[in-house]
Amino acid sequence: MEYLAGILIALFVSLFATLVGFDKERSFYPTVLVVIASYYGLFAVMGGSVQAVLCESVVMAVFLSATVLGFKRNLWFVVAALVTHGIFDFFHGHLISNPGVPIWWPMFCLTYDVVAALYLAYLLRHSKVIANAR
Repeated sequence: MEYLAGILIALFVSLFATLVGFDKERSFYPTVLVVIASYYGLFAVMGGSVQAVLCESVVMAVFLSATVLGFKRNLWFVVAALVTHGIFDFFHGHLISNPGVPIWWPMFCLTYDVVAALYLAYLLRHSKVIANAR
């Protein structure tokens, strides 16, 4: 169910963003990635684990760096970072002990990330969004 929810919600958000024009702005998907990258930090705070907050902050910094690179240079970096975050979701529980993460979250986030990446890749491939910064 978590996988299906991730797919459907990512499609809904992406299609909605296209319908209203949010994704015409180059900053839309980088902003989505910033939010995605911050959730594990939020879960660490909710779980009350200082060690998890520190570990998640390091990982978050990596994804934020990729986000800035993608926004400033080329949105294909954001596509790659979204896919990479999905892979990270798959392995998260084996890499970082974070008691605040809901049991269903990694599967949901993995599918959301990959679907959002595929949708952004489609937009870039079909020149619906400009990949390179001007």
